Amino acid sequence: MRAVGIVLAGGNSKRMRELSNKRAISAMPIAGSYRSIDFALSNMSNSHIQSVAVFTQYNSRSLNEHLNSSKWWDFGRKQGGLYVFTPTITAESSDWYRGTADALYQNLTFLKNSHEPYVVIAAGDGIYKLDYGKVLEYHIEKKADITVVCKELPEGEDATRFGVVRVNEDGRIEDFEEKPMVASSNTISCGIYVIRRRQLIELIERCAAEDRYDFVRDVLVRYRNLKRIYAYKMDTYWSNIASVESYYKTNMDFLKPEVRDFFFRQYPDIYTKVGDNPPAKYNPGAAVKNSLISSGCIINGTVENSVLFRKAYIGNNCVIKNSIILNDVYIGDNTVIENCIVESRDTIRANTTHIGTPEDIKIVVEKNERYTL
Repeated sequence: MRAVGIVLAGGNSKRMRELSNKRAISAMPIAGSYRSIDFALSNMSNSHIQSVAVFTQYNSRSLNEHLNSSKWWDFGRKQGGLYVFTPTITAESSDWYRGTADALYQNLTFLKNSHEPYVVIAAGDGIYKLDYGKVLEYHIEKKADITVVCKELPEGEDATRFGVVRVNEDGRIEDFEEKPMVASSNTISCGIYVIRRRQLIELIERCAAEDRYDFVRDVLVRYRNLKRIYAYKMDTYWSNIASVESYYKTNMDFLKPEVRDFFFRQYPDIYTKVGDNPPAKYNPGAAVKNSLISSGCIINGTVENSVLFRKAYIGNNCVIKNSIILNDVYIGDNTVIENCIVESRDTIRANTTHIGTPEDIKIVVEKNERYTL
């Protein structure tokens, strides 16, 4: 493919509450065995993009560990590959990334040294499948300066936490509002962009010269009437996990057969770093219904409508309902957990009860957390 890829994975969101205290949002576990960034990287690989840069910053230790080998996404190659860039102190700059445009500017050498004519930019917190090659074809067909991948939200769903766009009959974006107080449309930006590489370099250098740091506000919004910015409509599953509610809902969506079939049985595949864990073990007394149970789990109690990540231990007479249990959690005997997200490497004491509500998901973070590398 005639494009270089960039994955923006350095941001933080207070809407994630305790879940983002020790990891970047792009490193959040998804669907039992995956991380959020796996979806963007898999889309890059499946679209035959050979060079991909990941910009990390906030709480990047877990994410960097996940990306320590590029072979899982087929980026282990002589030409191209997977590059992970963190903020670097230089003679010219001693700042962290002050925004998405500034992250691009601090790594402008990567773009200048690339030879591909186009750039695909994607956020690391989106859960979706997309052939970026089709977006590039649309971009060229429309003779666009920038193409933004967009999605129609269902009626009643809150669009104000996204960039909201208004599109004319030809597909050109006439208005772009970033996280407005009141949404004038239910068409939102998915945080995926296609742009010509030389034009991106020019726009980013202009932003830096004017002390502007945000790609959406200082490029897309500012140039919406000066550049030909088009919307590419996505009609398949897409979710952003940058809030506790959306993270919970996204994982629960994977309990639906049609969602699992779309991501894991239909070509192309989603790839992730593989761990050497034994298969899940179901001991006498275990009862599991409509749940995802990952490798390394040991089940002794009842699990319903839940997602269990790798190496979770469920004790005797436990009842787990409508909950997400993250990696390496030990849950003691006679424990009840409902409508909760249990943080990774926690030890939940026996004979305890943790119950949230569908409207207010409870995050369980025990102080007796076990620390592992």
